[in-house]
Amino acid sequence: MAKNQSFFADVYEVVKLIPRGRVTSYGAIGAYLGAKSSARMVGWAMNQAHGMDDVPAHRVVNRSGLLTGKHCFGSPTRMQELLESEGIVIANDQVCHFTSVFWDPSLELL
Repeated sequence: MAKNQSFFADVYEVVKLIPRGRVTSYGAIGAYLGAKSSARMVGWAMNQAHGMDDVPAHRVVNRSGLLTGKHCFGSPTRMQELLESEGIVIANDQVCHFTSVFWDPSLELL
């Protein structure tokens, strides 16, 4: 398996663990996987995850809670709709109360 494919698979395994009603960031996933400056690569993995029903890519946002990956969901509102269906409040493409719903894999997966 190529290095990127292996990294992507690791990213997907972390994303599968994000609980309903919680979000994490590209950078937090990268840091957990030991690649602190790999937020962009995590984003590429998320772009490839669409269509994988078991990978809740909608729960991954940028470090400020912005829905930066929303263009990959087939509809400009689909990512927001999925998050709202889990009780997450969104305003202006951003997760409200971001710190209270933020899931940090480095803390949660000790």
